[in-house]
Amino acid sequence: MRILFVGGTRFVGKAIVEAALTAGHEVSVLHRGSTQPDSDHMGGVEHLLADRDKDLSVIDGREFDATVDVCAYVPRQVEQLATALDGRGGHHVFISTMSVYADTDTPGLTEDAPLTEPPPADVEEVTNETYGGLKVLCERAALAAHGEDNLTVIRPTFVVGPNDYTFRFPRWVRRIASGGEVLAPGPQGSPVQVIDARDQGAWAVRLAESATAGVFNGIGTGLPFGFEDMLAAIQRAVGPYDAGLTWVDGPWLVEQGVDGSDLPLWAEGGHEWTLAGSNVRALETGLSPRPLEETVADTLEWLQATGAEPASGWGLSPRREADLLAGWHARS
Repeated sequence: MRILFVGGTRFVGKAIVEAALTAGHEVSVLHRGSTQPDSDHMGGVEHLLADRDKDLSVIDGREFDATVDVCAYVPRQVEQLATALDGRGGHHVFISTMSVYADTDTPGLTEDAPLTEPPPADVEEVTNETYGGLKVLCERAALAAHGEDNLTVIRPTFVVGPNDYTFRFPRWVRRIASGGEVLAPGPQGSPVQVIDARDQGAWAVRLAESATAGVFNGIGTGLPFGFEDMLAAIQRAVGPYDAGLTWVDGPWLVEQGVDGSDLPLWAEGGHEWTLAGSNVRALETGLSPRPLEETVADTLEWLQATGAEPASGWGLSPRREADLLAGWHARS
């Protein structure tokens, strides 16, 4: 197949591109060139350099068997891509997010659950508040442009694994691997679900190959699965003998000014039930999640091999973690 990727040089997109190459497909990646493609996965790829917000003439007259859109955040981008392809893009795969769902108070969320309210039509700024609603509008734009029978929508939860530049999951892998007393934020059963980028990539390619239309939750961990389960899997995979978890009350941490940027993937002391979704439909269409321990081990290997670091000032510092643990012990 000839597959066009819009975005595909980093993490999520990179994993799908690698899966397409492994499957023997002819791959073109449309990107701005601002991210240096990794030499270990971009060999044989056709690079189409363009800014999707400005000029897509690079794909004029080109025809593809499938298109995978990894990086549309506002509906205008979806519409402009569809106009540029003018029906020559083949089966369309749109990477969305679990953030499209409205708040719910029960686990087992399926693809038919209510969606969040989108922002006004003139809003394009992507924030924590508008992200999910804008993706709802993107999905609607993709449906209008490509039709129900020619569209696959994947709604991933937290995507994890090697090359995760967001450092949300790698933070926990590295922290537990380093040993010592680890601050674990409560509540222990707070839902959190993940999917390995490589598993999602292989699955997305299979959906494109078979032109499987529909909407699918991209979830690698089934139910029930909570923060305690995630940290336990990391401990089993990489934790040294002296790595121990100290569970700290979530509301108490919030009182101390701790938030999700300090402790990534944490729902700040609450239960975010949109992270307790069903992956039954995905499993029925070929998603094959690897054991989380394997993802953890590979993530640690990537960290050690590359020396990757988060952005400056990001995450809970060792000194701050020690102070919080001391304060928690003194209180209790």
